[in-house]
Amino acid sequence: MDKIILTKDLTKRVRFLEIAGDPTRIRILCLMFKYKKACVSEIAESLEMSIASISHHLQIMKDNGFFDTERYGNNICYILIENSLTKQLKKFVC
Repeated sequence: MDKIILTKDLTKRVRFLEIAGDPTRIRILCLMFKYKKACVSEIAESLEMSIASISHHLQIMKDNGFFDTERYGNNICYILIENSLTKQLKKFVC
């Protein structure tokens, strides 16, 4: 049987799945898979959660390669990064 080595790439995928596995983050992903871009206040309203809570989840997801951001005045909008990992995740999530 082949040995499975914990490579940098495998570690990145494991972290990606850990981040995505949270119920709130799954809901955020479903919304973002549909709209591709949304501001924090829009996401919070859609999920009926506080802006602070949503901001926390979004920052973690941004730090781990799910989103980019754009600032519009006082608003921060998140943009889904479409890569092989997010495309595969979309098949399972929504």
